[in-house]
Amino acid sequence: MTTPQFKIPESVLVVIHTADLEVLLIQRTDKAGFWQSVTGSKDALDEPLAFTAEREVAEETGIFISAAGAPSPADLRDWQLENLYEIYPVWRHRYAPGITRNTEHVFSLQVPRDIVVTLSAREHTSYQWLPYHQAADLCFSPSNAEAILQLPERLRSPESPGPT
Repeated sequence: MTTPQFKIPESVLVVIHTADLEVLLIQRTDKAGFWQSVTGSKDALDEPLAFTAEREVAEETGIFISAAGAPSPADLRDWQLENLYEIYPVWRHRYAPGITRNTEHVFSLQVPRDIVVTLSAREHTSYQWLPYHQAADLCFSPSNAEAILQLPERLRSPESPGPT
């Protein structure tokens, strides 16, 4: 895989949550007050989305899927849901000229409440666990808030996509 010069306009959103629907939110370093779930772009065009999700979770939270005492790949669920949105103008310089839209793929990851979270200081300044309704209210991204609000139904629905 080769790393592109610009960000690829295809990303993942990973809603990390506990069994009792507390959601992990992380605060961005570059925008005070911007709370979000784990997000990140593919590093290569042929990078599998589940790999992107696992990599971003590890980079941003220090949670390594499949590590001893950590969640297993079965705890990572691909919702088979895509959000197409306009890239915020402040971040468009990261993309190739003319790229204004991103396709976001939604995942969720269930973890134990006492899991250790170690933030990437380059990307995030703090984190908090909140009941899902409060977490959705705090998110700056509408697609992130909507995904969090869908969490209870996605987890209880028998036809919801299972592990990747």
